[in-house]
Amino acid sequence: MRAVMKQYAQQLLRYPDMGISLDLSQLPLTPEFLAEMKPLIDRAYSDIAALESGVIANPDENRMVGHYWLRNSAIAPTPELRAAIDGPLADLKAFAADVLGGKILAPNGQKYSTCLVIGIGGSALGPELVADALPADGLNMAFLDNTDPDGMYKVLDTLPLTETLVVVISKSGGTPETRNGMVCAQAYFADKGVAFAPQAVAVTGVGSTLDKVAVAEGWLKRFPMEDWVGGRTSETSVVGLVPASLQGVDIDSLLKGAADMDARTRVADTASNMSMRLALAWYAAGEGRGKKDMVVLPYKDSLVLFSKYLQQLIMESLGKELDLDGKTVHQGISVYGNKGSTDQHAYVQQLRDGINNFFVTFIEVRQAPTDTVKVEGEFTAGDYLQGFLRGTRKALTESGRQNITISIPTVNAYTLGQLIALFERAVSFYASLIHINAYHQPGVQAGKLAANVFLKLLAAAEAALTTEPATAADIAARVSADEEDTYHALVHIAESGKAVWTLGECPCCDTFAKA
Repeated sequence: MRAVMKQYAQQLLRYPDMGISLDLSQLPLTPEFLAEMKPLIDRAYSDIAALESGVIANPDENRMVGHYWLRNSAIAPTPELRAAIDGPLADLKAFAADVLGGKILAPNGQKYSTCLVIGIGGSALGPELVADALPADGLNMAFLDNTDPDGMYKVLDTLPLTETLVVVISKSGGTPETRNGMVCAQAYFADKGVAFAPQAVAVTGVGSTLDKVAVAEGWLKRFPMEDWVGGRTSETSVVGLVPASLQGVDIDSLLKGAADMDARTRVADTASNMSMRLALAWYAAGEGRGKKDMVVLPYKDSLVLFSKYLQQLIMESLGKELDLDGKTVHQGISVYGNKGSTDQHAYVQQLRDGINNFFVTFIEVRQAPTDTVKVEGEFTAGDYLQGFLRGTRKALTESGRQNITISIPTVNAYTLGQLIALFERAVSFYASLIHINAYHQPGVQAGKLAANVFLKLLAAAEAALTTEPATAADIAARVSADEEDTYHALVHIAESGKAVWTLGECPCCDTFAKA
């Protein structure tokens, strides 16, 4: 056996019954590396066992982390938690069946044709991934996932409002982007003479602000969001399953794919644990410090959103300033990517010949497309897709660029569930290897607090304007605020038509007056 083939065979892990494989031959885990890592590996297995047993994993919010229980409620640590999983799952399945079957009709007496999901972060990225990857015969899916009015109205203008079921997803109901999307949608419905509440569904925490709004306004349905599931690991919770079931996706297959992967990667055997081996490859590539970016290249159009999904899962989980001992470590792995072979005409040139600050994760879908059109000689477009994947992998390898290949037979609910669970557990393992908490996000909270401070400044700056032109420094002095922050607030006020902005020789000399 040639050395190259031998290394491939030694570094390939396959789950034949599941159809998935992990090729680390171009980012190999050597016996020496595994021996050196053994104490950290043992700790990681211990940590995730404790996590699944129900210990408090997010001390900031005193919460457990239980997304692994969602696809196998039997492993949840208490009967109450099992009931909190099984009950809503049965309820959402029945609700979706009634909607798709026409038992629950829109107020105009017609069947619903469209589902508008309003969320942000994990409350949108997971459902968007599933909607794009798994076209089904249920409702057409649309999303409001930002607080940009132009983007929201671009979507709203396309909807058949009287046949649109609206699903609003927010654990607290206070997430600004989701709340803003909901308020704008409510106003849009009202402007068009369509009642919002009878067509609205809330996925939220019991007793939350959104829950209270849904009760007070008489929304069509409410589903309880678990407080022990974070947004970035929520696709197999009501967050992801309500939209997916309304789309007509086989959510039992999605859950089984995740459960089967969980079962295989729960075993504390590194030679056969795909998630642990993936996490160790990340560690080896970046020397445990995230020194290399992760470029995700799925060679399948239906997985184009997978890199965006992984951006949140990996970067929000692993991007931390402090480790578990309170030491400053500035950890994380940067993730980006689009799809093959599009990226070969975008940034693969740099990947091959430029700075070597990354490793590539190829996602291969082995099943050839059914298209039999010969585009050149005897070759189909699908032949070319495989050729580009293998060619790019070889070209990168020849340039000393590390890469990983994950192969699945096809893209369906079962294999997508596998991929989601594979990466979720790899994130858990990697976090333990580098000794950080993957399940809190202080940086996100800091951004929200800073946004609130700016909004207060916006109101104060507008109130401080008079008909006499004044500089940002003048207004900042009146409201006791930072001069640059005040300048940006005044520009926004002026661009909103509430102030007159006169340019000076430089921003310091610009003046603002009440319109």
